[in-house]
Amino acid sequence: MNMQENYRLIEALESAGWTAQEIVNLIKYVESGDAQYKPTKKE
Repeated sequence: MNMQENYRLIEALESAGWTAQEIVNLIKYVESGDAQYKPTKKE
């Protein structure tokens, strides 16, 4: 993905109610595959 696509993705996640920390953790999970950053289901 290029920077513009990344920006649109982040904007969409923010619009969907994701917090900045949730977005950062998702990016860390995608980059590293580390399960501690894997998103969990909201209740």
